[in-house]
Amino acid sequence: MNQTMQTVSIIGFNGALASAITGIIDLFRLAGVTWARIHGQQPEPRFTTRLLTADGQPFRCINGITLMPDGALEDASLERSSLVMIPTIGAPIGQVLADNQALIGWLSRSDLQNDGSVRLASNCTGAFLLAEAGLLDGRQATTHWGFSQQFRQRYPGVNLQPEKLMTVDEPIACAGGGMAWWDLGVYLVERYAGTQTARELAKSFVIDAGRTSQAPYSAMQSRRYHSDQAVLQLQEWLDQHYPEPISLHSLAALSGLTERSLIRRFKAATGDTPTSYLQILRIEAARQELEKSRASIETITQRVGYDDVSSFSRLFRKHTGLAPGAYRSRFGV
Repeated sequence: MNQTMQTVSIIGFNGALASAITGIIDLFRLAGVTWARIHGQQPEPRFTTRLLTADGQPFRCINGITLMPDGALEDASLERSSLVMIPTIGAPIGQVLADNQALIGWLSRSDLQNDGSVRLASNCTGAFLLAEAGLLDGRQATTHWGFSQQFRQRYPGVNLQPEKLMTVDEPIACAGGGMAWWDLGVYLVERYAGTQTARELAKSFVIDAGRTSQAPYSAMQSRRYHSDQAVLQLQEWLDQHYPEPISLHSLAALSGLTERSLIRRFKAATGDTPTSYLQILRIEAARQELEKSRASIETITQRVGYDDVSSFSRLFRKHTGLAPGAYRSRFGV
């Protein structure tokens, strides 16, 4: 474990989510501090932070709070920072991308040689800025599930995995939903300051550091943002018939496409194959049942089109990160 003080540079811009900035600063600044204070020990801070903007001027977050930076982007070279972090975009994404060409240009010129460290990280929709700079091409990444289809359409060269709460494709890490900076921060503290410091930090802040998926919070609606009418009509049909036995052959016949064309167009429009989409649709229906009813797991399994409870449970856990019973305990009435 490296005992030297690490420098983290957080990049600010108009329309950013304030909590993703101030919260991550709190986490880094209090790593090695809060736990020690709780136990009457001498604090040993592990990180220093710098809040930077393109021009060094104050910026206004989406909640109306104006933050004062410590300096400009020119002070944030990776040689001078252990880590550079991009927070959540809270304002309309296209507007923020258009307004931050200087930041995008700076990112595109960043030296990101992989030395086994995470050098650059984004939270939630902040991944759009990394992708716009071309830094995520060919890499694994994640972003907020609600914007995953928009991300896929804009950046087809990125290996997007929106079901994941966090991806690490060194030297870049991405976190998913808006508050995932908790998980990202604890993970990065572990990478830079060690497991013990990260564990103590998570306990101090009462953070559930075991989350791995944002799938429990996602919705099918994000897969409807496309203009392929044949696929949309098929999705509408599946909405009504998903519990029935359905084959790829029957779906192709309904759509008037060959199986090969259907697979290609369906994946281009939704990000999923027809078979995978049907699984997700059934899991979504099961999630709603678990949230709103007290029906048995076996009954719900049959209602959504499966016969074997154990197979369904494995599939449910794969998609949501939780077993059906655990999901009901967390989100049910």
